[in-house]
Amino acid sequence: MTVVTFVGAGSVEFTRDLLADLFGFTDLGPLTIRLHDIDPDRLATAHGIALQVRDRFGSQAEVTAHAERKASFDGADFVVNMIQVGGLASTRVDFDVPARHGVRQTIADTLGIGGIFRALRTFPALDGIAADMLAVCPDAWLLNYTNPMAMNLTYLSRTAPSLRAVGLCHSVYWTVHDLCELIGVPLEQTQWWSAGVNHQAWLLRWERDGRDLYPLLDDRIDADPELRRRVRVDMYRRLGYYPTETSEHSAEYVGWYLPHDDEVSRLRLEIGAYVGISEDNVATYERTRAQLAAGEPIDLDATATEYAPQVIHSMVTGLPRRIVGNVTNTGLVTNLPRDVCVEVPCLVDAHGVVPTWVGDLPPQCAALNRAYLNVVDLTVRAATEGDPLLLREAAMVDPNTSATLSPPAVWALVDDMVAAHGELLHLSLRSSLQPSRRTPSASTTSGGRP
Repeated sequence: MTVVTFVGAGSVEFTRDLLADLFGFTDLGPLTIRLHDIDPDRLATAHGIALQVRDRFGSQAEVTAHAERKASFDGADFVVNMIQVGGLASTRVDFDVPARHGVRQTIADTLGIGGIFRALRTFPALDGIAADMLAVCPDAWLLNYTNPMAMNLTYLSRTAPSLRAVGLCHSVYWTVHDLCELIGVPLEQTQWWSAGVNHQAWLLRWERDGRDLYPLLDDRIDADPELRRRVRVDMYRRLGYYPTETSEHSAEYVGWYLPHDDEVSRLRLEIGAYVGISEDNVATYERTRAQLAAGEPIDLDATATEYAPQVIHSMVTGLPRRIVGNVTNTGLVTNLPRDVCVEVPCLVDAHGVVPTWVGDLPPQCAALNRAYLNVVDLTVRAATEGDPLLLREAAMVDPNTSATLSPPAVWALVDDMVAAHGELLHLSLRSSLQPSRRTPSASTTSGGRP
């Protein structure tokens, strides 16, 4: 029997879609689905959804709901993590407080001041998940969807190195899917290869029968001025490789766009876009809960595109697949730092997830990825070392934040964010600081002035 636990199952739309893809496989054998969420109403709704999806697919899977996380992990083979610590209220904090300081954000779930604090309030929950898994299902795989992906996976690799974990994200798939639609080439006829970091990877190769498809994209862009009014098209034209997340995401990971009114207008950037997305997600939840209460069928659209069901199927049946996974850089990408999370092609079969060696990225792409990973590394160090100074230094080196604010203004922003998030942060990070000479510690390198 295969046991799959969903953590944060109250993310009802995502739970529904993952289960639809999972139940679409008919050769998994006996299957048990366990659902866990800290919100009783959302857990009950997720349970109702799961039962309805199961029945509509004719599956015989056992589906149970669990208020206690550790019990839901007992003997599990896979744990699918999709929690969002703090929910909509914390998302609004991540936008409202920086906005008062003049920092523009669009998504705030990966990098930037919003991504930093989303990570810091998620890390304590990851500690609990890792401890419970290592206690009651030490051989299970953690399939993580929770953002910020690179920070979360880097944190887990340093705090629970024996945990088997991979980060899954659909951004690369949908990037290639949409580009194929744009140039009129069927996705299934193409071959592609990408690498980098989550939400800032690069489409390094994109071909059809050995023919490079980038020239067709160039022609399409040249013919449509409106296409040139998007951030990642602008980045592609300047850097030579297409980034694998949306323009709203991509704008936050560099200092080139959001601080400038003319660029925000030229590239049609919607400031605060993710707040609206989050509010729509809440509305979807309320609508779904009402449908269940009325005994109505919920909306269902199985796409068979999400990676978690594919990973589970490959590990259970042995059918090999290639996916894109977020894993620790052990020399996989040779011109990015080691011991941080990178996004690379991975092979999956009965033996697990095996990352593929990439080698060097194009130097301009690696340069941007290193700036991104500087923020990841300092944020994780701030948490693991309990160092509030490292937290402020992470914000100071963040591209969008540093392009907008002076160092004193960055510190003032961090102080306000710490106060706003309060008890969601680890106690060691809740203090405010005044700039002073750093005291040498484990976080500093040796070899200073004689």
